[in-house]
Amino acid sequence: MDSKTIILNHINHQDEKLAYIAKEIWDNPQVALKEEFASALLAKELEADGFSIEWGVGHMPTAFIATWGEGKPTIGILGEYDALPGLSQTVSTSKEPIETGGAGHGCGHNLFGTACMGSVMALKAAMEANNINGTLRFYGCPAEETLVGKTFMAKAGVFDDLDAAISWHPGSTNIAWNGSSLALNSFKVNFHGVASHAGGSPHLGRSALDAVMLMDIGANYLREHVIQESRIHSVVTSGGQAPNVVPAYAQIWYFVRAPHRYQVEEIYARMLDIAKGAALMSGTTHDIEFVTGCYDILPNDTLSNVLLEAMQQAGGIGFTEQERTFARDLQATFPTGAVTRGLEWVQKSAKTEINPDAINDPLWEQVLVHSDTPPLMGGSTEVADVSWITPTGQITTTCWPLGTPGHSWQTVVSSGSSIGSKGMLFAAKSMAIAGLELFTNADVLAQAKAEFEQAKNGQEYVTPIPDGVLPS
Repeated sequence: MDSKTIILNHINHQDEKLAYIAKEIWDNPQVALKEEFASALLAKELEADGFSIEWGVGHMPTAFIATWGEGKPTIGILGEYDALPGLSQTVSTSKEPIETGGAGHGCGHNLFGTACMGSVMALKAAMEANNINGTLRFYGCPAEETLVGKTFMAKAGVFDDLDAAISWHPGSTNIAWNGSSLALNSFKVNFHGVASHAGGSPHLGRSALDAVMLMDIGANYLREHVIQESRIHSVVTSGGQAPNVVPAYAQIWYFVRAPHRYQVEEIYARMLDIAKGAALMSGTTHDIEFVTGCYDILPNDTLSNVLLEAMQQAGGIGFTEQERTFARDLQATFPTGAVTRGLEWVQKSAKTEINPDAINDPLWEQVLVHSDTPPLMGGSTEVADVSWITPTGQITTTCWPLGTPGHSWQTVVSSGSSIGSKGMLFAAKSMAIAGLELFTNADVLAQAKAEFEQAKNGQEYVTPIPDGVLPS
């Protein structure tokens, strides 16, 4: 039997089991670096299928690598499984938390990791049946939502010997994701002052909260003098405990983003100067707690085309009228204009003109050809770090209704429903077929590598994470 048929049959025969595993992870959501349930479940299935498991990579207990085969090429598939805090939700078209304040899969990572697992297991079956040489790896990547997982795995060097990597993300369309993203630094500034009675002896105090506020004023003025595409956002995580006590400690947490890594570094250096100035003005001391940093995605057109062809060969995706009705009811709860903005984003991402009437279809089944000039994603992902180490390709598949807001309770609903399961199975088939092409077509793999080297233009990956910093 030909390898592609083996892949499709394998996933079709495992569809109920994969849907069950995804729902089990959905039922047991755990946030970044605490994904004990999901990581153990996926690793157990892979180990039972003959993969060897290495735990704790990158100093993260819930990170693992599952490996099968030997020799070259070495192809990796990147899986994720962390949930988001505060998004607990039932599968319904009204906001109904399962647990008030609890976690929920508001980015569909219950589908993400499961599809990648199903993909490598199907690909392994085809490679075994037809004596295809090479090393196949599943990367169990925790903490994507905090941009910690792959960045610390990359620092540990676990992607260095890959010939190519494949990933995906749940979405509202079936398309190769060939755009870039924003590079980022995440860091906290701790200010240390002197406590005193705010009414009786304020002159004896040195307010750490004043330092935080002065720093944020400086950051606000900096915004006028950085590139327009950059982003600086923050939260005050600690600002004191009572108004009548001059705060001896305060902390502010920043994200600095920009289209390219070097731009982040430039803005970050200026933010550090602002922190020094705030400490001097307030008479406090300060220290920097670097959390994580990531790169911008380095797209690879060769792999995007391989993934497009794989989606076109994966047998399609179909939704029932009941699912479409449910999706329309869910769309009715979206913020005003969300579906229109969703269609606009799809049009920017696709190569061909999309009929405006498509806005009336909540669940898109067609595979779209990606644009030659894709939009820049306003968010950040540490898949980008992998893309600077080895050629990397990604897809999205329809797991949510058109216009679904990211990191929302509506995303949790879709990711726990049959809609999400169908998109997940389509992604698993597509990634496995693309992986097969990379294992069996040396010319395509060589072309992806040549494009990768040209895109780097001599720049090598250097971890943004300073020595001594551990995942947190």
